[in-house]
Amino acid sequence: MTYMPDANWDNVCFILVGTTHPGNIGAAARAMKSMGIRRLALVQPKHFPCAEATAMASGADDLLADAEVWNSWPDALRDYAMVVGTSARQRRIDWPAMDPRHCATEIARLATQQRVAIVFGREHSGLSNDELEYCNATVRIPTVPGFSSLNLAAAVQILAYEIYLAGLVRADVHGRSPAVLKTPRASAEAMLQFYAHLQQTMTDVGFFDPQKPRRLMRRLRRLFNRAALDTDEVQILRGFLAAVQGRGLKVGSGSTGGPSINSKCPAV
Repeated sequence: MTYMPDANWDNVCFILVGTTHPGNIGAAARAMKSMGIRRLALVQPKHFPCAEATAMASGADDLLADAEVWNSWPDALRDYAMVVGTSARQRRIDWPAMDPRHCATEIARLATQQRVAIVFGREHSGLSNDELEYCNATVRIPTVPGFSSLNLAAAVQILAYEIYLAGLVRADVHGRSPAVLKTPRASAEAMLQFYAHLQQTMTDVGFFDPQKPRRLMRRLRRLFNRAALDTDEVQILRGFLAAVQGRGLKVGSGSTGGPSINSKCPAV
């Protein structure tokens, strides 16, 4: 049995958000490089660059030198077709969750054609709910009940290892390769534009009250992120939203000739 790497590791990026201890950045870089993943991005790190990060990288300081540093969380995600957030906490609104092996399989498959990001939150609090809204799914590393605390670099190592294994494709006599996506997945930037368009349209027709948003947009983000829309599907939906705005329809008006839509936003 022989194995060959199939995933494009240049399309895989590990993003660390709000990292407090520079040593964790260096240790994460070391874990990534040992599994062939070389793209590292940092969002608002507390101390970087830093000699402690370089020391903990132990030979992976080239990843630190090439790391992207962002001040804006949304800007860091714009070019990615799939964004997976790590989370150890239970949330009031559940997000689509994968285990590391399933997550790695999806990442290795998509990374043959498009860019993918795996996001790690702060050491003490992880990613916020607002930050998770930008993620297509979450990945949760199984731990014993009652103690889910993992060091940041340990979590990075586990996911890097699983992604590396998933990218090794058994070479058989037929030389088969993963199926090619005919239409690419919509990028994070395209999804951000869609969500802004969706919210504005719902506001225009009186379905959404920005003063009392509740959790409606969070639930809708979860729904569409789970669907993993491609670029054509996003364009169809945005065309529909533009048509609704052009007609100036109001919920409950019955102006389409069909049944009237409930004029109240559901309690979410």
